[in-house]
This record gives sequence, C-alpha cells and structure tokens, in this order.
Amino acid sequence: MNDNKSLYTATMAKVYASQGYLEKSAEIYRHLLKNEPDREEYHKALNEVENGLKEIGKPESKDLVLLFSEWFELLLKHKKLTAPQRPL
Repeated sequence: MNDNKSLYTATMAKVYASQGYLEKSAEIYRHLLKNEPDREEYHKALNEVENGLKEIGKPESKDLVLLFSEWFELLLKHKKLTAPQRPL
C-alpha cells in the first residue's frame, strides 16, 4: 500500500477501514491527529477502528500451525493431481 503521507486524509482512512485494512486506517488517523489533535471526529474514528482491531484479534500460533498443515496437505494433493501420469 502507498505510504505517501499527502494521501493521508480522513476519506482514505474511511476507505481503508471499509475495505478491512484497519491497521492502515488507524495509522492514517494517528497521523491526522498529530497534525490536528483537537479533531474529535478523528479521535472517535480511531477509537472505532482500534475496537475493530481488538475484535479481530491476532491469530494464535496453534491456529497458524493448523492452517499451514492444511495448506501443505492441499499442496501435496494438487501436486499429485497435476503430475504427468505414466502409461500402464
């Protein structure tokens, strides 16, 4: 994603949040608040985005292990299915 600070606007923060990029949205709101700390709507929006991040949470390592295991099994199945077949 683009890190050009000139594009850090409340509109872009809203767009990122609506697309599920909550970290990027929060980053933009924090930048905006550095420049305009009295903007209550930025504080409110940042709070909402941060609450959304808390709800999502970080994946636990056991979840990642299961996900990678499943991914690896699917990769092996795909490799078997797409391998050239030897004539009988």
